[in-house]
Amino acid sequence: MPDPMTMTLAREHPFDPPASLRDADPIRRLSFPDGHLGWVVSGYAEARQVLSDPRFSARQDLRHMPVRLPIGDQGGPARPGWFVRMDAPDHTRYRRLLTRQFSMRRMTALTPRIEAIVEEHLDAMARQGPPADLVGSFALPIPSLVICELLGVPYAERDHFQAQTGTLLTVGADMEKFQEAVTGLGQFLYGLVRTKRAAPDDDLLSGLTEHPELTDEELTGIAMLLLIAGHETTANMLALGTYALLRDPEQIAVLRADPALVENAVEELLRYLSIIHIGLTRTALEDVEVAGERVAAGETVVVAINEANRDAAHFDDPDRLAVKGSTTGHLAFGHGVHQCLGQQLARIEMRIGFTALLRRFPGLRLAVPPEEVPLRTDMAIYGVHRLPVTW
Repeated sequence: MPDPMTMTLAREHPFDPPASLRDADPIRRLSFPDGHLGWVVSGYAEARQVLSDPRFSARQDLRHMPVRLPIGDQGGPARPGWFVRMDAPDHTRYRRLLTRQFSMRRMTALTPRIEAIVEEHLDAMARQGPPADLVGSFALPIPSLVICELLGVPYAERDHFQAQTGTLLTVGADMEKFQEAVTGLGQFLYGLVRTKRAAPDDDLLSGLTEHPELTDEELTGIAMLLLIAGHETTANMLALGTYALLRDPEQIAVLRADPALVENAVEELLRYLSIIHIGLTRTALEDVEVAGERVAAGETVVVAINEANRDAAHFDDPDRLAVKGSTTGHLAFGHGVHQCLGQQLARIEMRIGFTALLRRFPGLRLAVPPEEVPLRTDMAIYGVHRLPVTW
């Protein structure tokens, strides 16, 4: 077997997976920054296998991170309520409570409000006139406002929690600053939980306070997880997705000519961009065979979602963006019991966002040369830091 690889996040092309992952082998040895020797899985079938097999654990205290990311390098068990880093039965208990809150019916009921939020921000862009930073004017505030209203978080606090979230998700962030961000965000949300306990409102967090078995610490952890995931992922998909479309005149022309394609276009952008670019980590609880290799108990496997979504064995011409293409089974939201809880909300926000943006600004184009758009290769969630546009 070749020498173990190390993961780097540098990209040869802004929309392709990191160069270190581009390889034909579905599973390879991976050397981790802390000295651990594990694996990286980049094949589609193998990714589904690892993510659905209960012999692979999501527990925080068992895993190793492929890059130095403070939010993932904390030792010990996951904080209360941080269910994405737990296995059954703890994960199951939290997931059941939250699945009811994220029902398709409830997400669909949010559609008129999301449409209004999108139009309000596009109106503001039109009034201000070009050029504009699409991240600050559109992609970031829309999902931030939606998740704030859903959770019951005051939107006036957005600058505060967005700055703290940025610190938490920065690769190689200073540990002191990271701890300050964790403490600050935790204190803010703990105070909010106490407020909801005393005077519940019609929001998700208030609804969760009705479950007496959930402690304030658990509710704070749940709120932190949902707040971070609820605005960071969709914001970066809206911005990076727009960037990808603006750099592909043929595909954006197809979507502009037939806006009804937006549902399929969203799924294709999810597959093509796969913004969780450091992968999902799982640790073997016992020896497991994957693609003919023995993954030993205790070894961490990084599931490279972005590369699995480019597997030619499952997707036709996978390195090409095709808004009419087949996207069946993409893994952008993960797979198995940890599949993204808020995926339907994200889909609705993207469908509404992309449709309205292209309708309101038919002449939308980049305001700077493409290579001058700053990429988030320094973050756990990929995207663009800014997207200067004009029309």
